[in-house]
Amino acid sequence: MPRSRTPRNVSRARQLRQQMSLPEVLLWNCLRNSPGGVKFRRQHSLVETVTVDFYCAKAKLCIEIDGIAHDMGVNPDRDARRDALLRELGLEVLRIPASDVLKSPEAVADALVRYCRR
Repeated sequence: MPRSRTPRNVSRARQLRQQMSLPEVLLWNCLRNSPGGVKFRRQHSLVETVTVDFYCAKAKLCIEIDGIAHDMGVNPDRDARRDALLRELGLEVLRIPASDVLKSPEAVADALVRYCRR
């Protein structure tokens, strides 16, 4: 896998952790203490140009929380390119609508834990 921990990437990931969206914060509050023994990372830099919202190394799972902006303009193409790059690296990508997290962050977290433990 290409080098991901450059000073620029680490700085960007820290900045993103401070600017998490409400759905990301709600989900992180459910995932932060390794529920079911599954460890998640937030705003995790995987390759030089890609930081994912959440990552489970054990399951090699990248989790993206998608708000309405992901459906607009060039964002769908950009997301597809990012997903393809991550899949080339042997990672799975799961995109979850922000509206689902807002409705029930606990249910989304439970489903993610079950998915990662499979």
